[in-house]
Amino acid sequence: MKKQDKRWHTNPELWDKLKHIAYEKRHKPTEAEKALWKHLRMHRLYGIKFRRQHSIGQFIVDFYCKEAKLIIEVDGEIHQYQIDEDSIRQKYLEHKEFKVIRFTNEMVLKNIEEVMKQIKACLASII
Repeated sequence: MKKQDKRWHTNPELWDKLKHIAYEKRHKPTEAEKALWKHLRMHRLYGIKFRRQHSIGQFIVDFYCKEAKLIIEVDGEIHQYQIDEDSIRQKYLEHKEFKVIRFTNEMVLKNIEEVMKQIKACLASII
């Protein structure tokens, strides 16, 4: 019996539609995403790998850690107008057994220490 591949894959047809969006988001991040990425990139946090603008199903998440099944979302002002959509997205990701934590742009930009403290607490189980 073949061992099942545990990696997360987006359906190839869906990925064809999402990849240009993910590429653009990686190359034009918000200031808050840039600030957080400085702390997460290149295995800087406990040697753990994070990906940015990673597709999971029909969604592109801001930051993703496979080892911890952790998703970090950095929400700008637009999110105050799409509460229902964010709720559906959150439920879908949690149903897939991902832990999702959210920060506002303002929190990331003004209190990165607290943001990192909360992320570290989520990663405590795997380090």
